[in-house]
Amino acid sequence: MSRDKVVLAYSGGLDTSVILKWLDLQGYDVVAYVADLGQRDDLEALEEKAYKSGAKEFYILDLKEEFVKDFVFTSIKFNAVYEGRYLLGTSLARPVIAKGMVEIARKTGAKYVAHGATGKGNDQVRFELSVAALAPDLKVIAPWRIPEFFNKIKGRKEAMDFAAEYGIPVKATKDKPWSSDENLMHISFEAGILEDPAMRPPKDMFELSVDPKDAPDVPEEIEIEFEKGVPVAVNGERLNAADLLKKLNDLGGRHGVGRVDIVESRFVGMKSRGVYETPGGTILMVAHRDLEGLTLEGSLINLKDTLMPRFAYLVYAGYWFSSEMDCLRAFVEESQKYVSGKVTVELYKGNITIVSRESKYSLYDQLLVSMDDDLGAYNQSDATGFIKLNSLPLIANAKRKNK
Repeated sequence: MSRDKVVLAYSGGLDTSVILKWLDLQGYDVVAYVADLGQRDDLEALEEKAYKSGAKEFYILDLKEEFVKDFVFTSIKFNAVYEGRYLLGTSLARPVIAKGMVEIARKTGAKYVAHGATGKGNDQVRFELSVAALAPDLKVIAPWRIPEFFNKIKGRKEAMDFAAEYGIPVKATKDKPWSSDENLMHISFEAGILEDPAMRPPKDMFELSVDPKDAPDVPEEIEIEFEKGVPVAVNGERLNAADLLKKLNDLGGRHGVGRVDIVESRFVGMKSRGVYETPGGTILMVAHRDLEGLTLEGSLINLKDTLMPRFAYLVYAGYWFSSEMDCLRAFVEESQKYVSGKVTVELYKGNITIVSRESKYSLYDQLLVSMDDDLGAYNQSDATGFIKLNSLPLIANAKRKNK
């Protein structure tokens, strides 16, 4: 009998390694698909590992440039953070991974796609909503929601035992039982000892950044150039999107920039604790926001700040491929047409300090704002009528209260 094909979003980590073998044992021809988003994995070793685990086909798609240019930089343009702190590194990666997964399914004639996201997390929603939007005919296999799977593999301990039984090497160990996920935007850590929100992350867990206390005692200045909201150069060197973010990751990581430890609200309803390293993205966010202060009207900044939480929520919840997101992305692109210029920042022991900013599209008028003689650029008496008109509704309300 012929076996149905299933494209598995494969990372080579504990969960997807176990799931690949389980799908093979269930009678599927597994197509292992790796999205190269800049994770520091030995991709050749991943291919060998996938075949040893039972894969019938193996594909790698280099999605680094698309990921950073179309997804990460769009989020930077919005200055997007979820619940005030999370820069959405994992959330932004899922739709581009799903898009590639659909592409491989079409290429190989697969009827099914599969992922290693648990039934408790956000990623299952992100993957499956993206597939639904792009290829509603494809069927999704989510092993962590199938009783035959999760009754056998109840958690990470059982998963590691299963991997050992079938000779599958995995990065997770019982001494370091946390889960990590890396791309060019960030690396995230969760599970294991991190499930206790009172537990401090071990120092040796971090991979992209040094402890700020161990960072250099000498600060470092870097200049970032933007064109229409898109970062294009670092210290005068023009780079493509992926290389630019990697360079900023290296610079920021050296100075302990971009660490976040939070308890967040998962889309599925529960709280979770996540630890994130986002050095380059954090630098870009600070620099871009500062340049907008120089080049955007206050009312437009206010409008962007009003819409940003909605954008962040849609990214976090998995609605990248939606009509609402299309509208928000069109808005943010229009908002960035004058956000061009250079911002210099100083990196020092986990901190980012703005040093200077400049733009040929600057709205800043030094003579107009000067506290010294402005040579008639501004008539201060005009403020009297401005204040009087704006106080009219306040006066009316005060009179009403006194009736």
